[in-house]
Amino acid sequence: MTNFTDLGLSAPVLKALSEHGYETPTPIQAQAIPSVLAGRDLMGIAQTGTGKTAAFALPIIEQLIKHPRQPVRRGARVLVLSPTRELATQIAESFRAYSAHLKLSVAIVFGGVAAGPQVRKLSNGVDILVATPGRLLDHVDGKMLRLDQVEHFVLDEADQMLDLGFIHAIRRIVPMLPHRRQTLFFSATMPKAIKDLADGMLTDPAMVAVTPQAKTADRVEQSVIFVEQSGKRTVLAEILKSPDLGRALVFTRTKHGADKVVRQLDQDGVIAAAIHGNKSQPQRERALGAFRTGHIKVLVATDIAARGIDVDGVTHVVNHDIPNVPESYVHRIGRTARAGAAGLAVSLVANDERAYLRDIERLIKQSIPATDRRSEAGKAEPEGAGAASQKSGNRGRQGQRPQEHRHGGRPQRAGEARHGGQRGDGQRADGQRQDSRPGGEQRRSAGGARPDARRNDRGPRADGDLKNTSFMQKPRRGGKPGGNRPRSNGDRRQAERG
Repeated sequence: MTNFTDLGLSAPVLKALSEHGYETPTPIQAQAIPSVLAGRDLMGIAQTGTGKTAAFALPIIEQLIKHPRQPVRRGARVLVLSPTRELATQIAESFRAYSAHLKLSVAIVFGGVAAGPQVRKLSNGVDILVATPGRLLDHVDGKMLRLDQVEHFVLDEADQMLDLGFIHAIRRIVPMLPHRRQTLFFSATMPKAIKDLADGMLTDPAMVAVTPQAKTADRVEQSVIFVEQSGKRTVLAEILKSPDLGRALVFTRTKHGADKVVRQLDQDGVIAAAIHGNKSQPQRERALGAFRTGHIKVLVATDIAARGIDVDGVTHVVNHDIPNVPESYVHRIGRTARAGAAGLAVSLVANDERAYLRDIERLIKQSIPATDRRSEAGKAEPEGAGAASQKSGNRGRQGQRPQEHRHGGRPQRAGEARHGGQRGDGQRADGQRQDSRPGGEQRRSAGGARPDARRNDRGPRADGDLKNTSFMQKPRRGGKPGGNRPRSNGDRRQAERG
C-alpha cells in the first residue's frame, strides 16, 4: 500500500501531514501527485469527498519549494478558482495546513466581504491565491491584481462552475494567464460542455478518474418518500427527531425555501440554521461554525453549499426539494458517508417532482427504493397515486375550483372558508341569506355591498390564524404545489461578486 512517504514529498510537508493524522493517500492523491510533480497538466475526475484538494495542493507546494522566488507585487504564483466562498475557504485552510512549516503566503478572495483587506493582502504579492471568479475579476478590473505571473492554475469543481454560470468569467480569466503554465482541472462529473472547456485549457494532460462518472458513494443508504408537498413539513420533522441522527444537511431548491424550512423546523422544536447566497459572509460562517462544532445539528442549504461543506459526522442528508439538475443529487448526498463512515440520504418527492427523480435514476443507473413512511399530515403514497388530482393544479375536492366570489372575481379571504354556505366559524354572515349554488357562495346585498364576513363578534384575527388554513396551503391557480418552481439555469446562478 502506498504511503505519503513513497510519493517524493519533502520533510516539512510530511511533518505537516503527520501532525494532521494523514498517512495513506486516497486513490486520486496516489495517482495525481506523481503526474503533477512531473509538471504535467492534469484532468482529474472524482466524486466529492475523495481528497481532490490534497491531490493538487501537495504537489504544488512541492514545486514552490523546488523553485523558490518572490511573487511580484499584486501578483500570485498559484491561482485556484473555486465556485463558492465556503469551498474557497476550505482550500486555503488546506494549503496553510500542508505548508505550516514553510514560509508561503496564502490569500483568499471572494465576494460578500469588504474588498479593502483583500487589496492590502495582494499588494505585495502572494504565493497562493484562492478565489471565486466574480471578486477576482473585480480586483483585476480595478488594477489591484495581475495574473500574468501565475505558474500553476487550478480549476476546482469545474462542473459546478458551469452550473452556477461562471463559464463566461472563466473564459475572461484564462487569456490573462501566461501561456506557459501548469493547469490542473478537477471535476466530479464530466458533461460535454466541461470536456470542451478542458480541451481548450489543457496541454497533453494526464488523466485520473478514480470512480465511474456520476456514481454515488457506496456507503450511502438512499431512499425516497413519496409525499404530498403539504406533508413534507411533518415528515421532515420526524426524520430530524430520530435518535440516531448526528448531523443532518437539508437541501432546498431555493433560498426562500431554505429560510421557510428553518422557520417551520423552529416551530416544530428542531433548531436549525440556513446557509445560502443571500446570507452575508459572517452569517454563513457563523451557521457553518455552529454546525461544525455541534451547537446545531441541522443545516438547511441550497446547492451553493453542496460541495462547499466538509464537515465530519453528517449522518443524514435530506432532500426536502429533489434537485432538478441530476448531477446535483450526487453532490448533495456526497456530504454524508465520508471518511469511511455510513450515511443516509432521504429524498421527499412530491408528484410534480417525479420526473426529476427519473432523471436522477437514469444518471446514477440505479433505482432508489421507496420508503413507506406515514404521518398525520402527509401520507406516503404508492407509485402513481394522486397523479390525477395534481394534474389540475391541486384544485379543490370533487374537481371544484378554489372558492371565489363570483361578483368581481375577488379571491376568498382567509377566514371566509365555507362549507355548505357557512362561514369558517360555523356562523352565517349577518344579514346575508345562504346561497344554494355549489360551493355556497354568498350573493352581495342589493346595494352591492360586500357581505360583512368579518364581524367584531369574532374578534381580531391573530397572525397565526392564516398559517394553517386549507386556503393558505393551496397553490395559486396554475401554480405548482409548494410554490417551489423548478428554476432555470439562469435562475440557479449564484454569482460570488461582492
